[in-house]
Amino acid sequence: MELRHLRCFVVLAEELHFTRAAERLHIEQSPLSRTIKELEEELGTLLFHRDRRGTKLTEAGNVFLQDVRRIFTTLDQARENVRSVVEGRRGSLRIAISDGAIDPRFSDFLTRCRQEEPEIDIRVTEVPLLEQLRGLRSEDFSLGFAHTDDVGEDIIAEPVWRAAVLAAVPSRHPLLVHKEIPLDELVRFPLIMIDPQLCSGYCRELARILGLADRSPAVVEHVASPEMMLTLVAAGYGVGFTSSVRTSVCRHPDIVARPLASKDAVLTTYLLRLAQPRADFPFERFAERLRAQPEEDLAS
Repeated sequence: MELRHLRCFVVLAEELHFTRAAERLHIEQSPLSRTIKELEEELGTLLFHRDRRGTKLTEAGNVFLQDVRRIFTTLDQARENVRSVVEGRRGSLRIAISDGAIDPRFSDFLTRCRQEEPEIDIRVTEVPLLEQLRGLRSEDFSLGFAHTDDVGEDIIAEPVWRAAVLAAVPSRHPLLVHKEIPLDELVRFPLIMIDPQLCSGYCRELARILGLADRSPAVVEHVASPEMMLTLVAAGYGVGFTSSVRTSVCRHPDIVARPLASKDAVLTTYLLRLAQPRADFPFERFAERLRAQPEEDLAS
């Protein structure tokens, strides 16, 4: 298996059309077909369904696409690391974000870093939590942010921000009789959650909070993004979740954000870093910038 196989596969997976993919790759269609066939033979499975209606990824193809994209992300990071050395930069900061842990305070942190140390090259990558932890251990990433501290003894998890968990409720919903929604009432209604495979730490924290109720929640749909969750909430499919620092995304005429009647309904953002890093990097300066920001935002 060569990189050209993987590049051809990714382009075809994005285009789902052999002619367009070949044009993007600046090759003829027949060499592209041969390359995909070689790859499928090596893997021992079909990556694409082809018929008169078009080209689609198989289930194996979807899984392989996620892994291959991670490979190219790692290669891009390797190129940037080499380029920073060649160009004589003092250093680089590779930040991994998981669980959708993008807080407005994160933008302030990045701004301060760029202003105070403009010679440091800062790159931010969104990855699943398990990929972030692997990247921290291999030092492909310098720092990480996630909504869990269950990360293993070799990684330090330091709480940096907190935010209240809010229920995102359809505008004409029985739960809106409560100014603060009791958990026991909330779990009586269908819930829409983010896919745990995409935001595992975040989902574990929500499960912890919902586990305080007197019955198990009824999750009717798992979605891939907060946007889709809010779309389904607005359409009346069920109740979703957001946080006090993300209420701006809930400015939808058919959605109301309400706090939960529980002091434990809090989502913590953790700064993750390797306990014993091999690389010489000034972690403490960056950590101090985070500690200088307000930790709590628990306003409803």
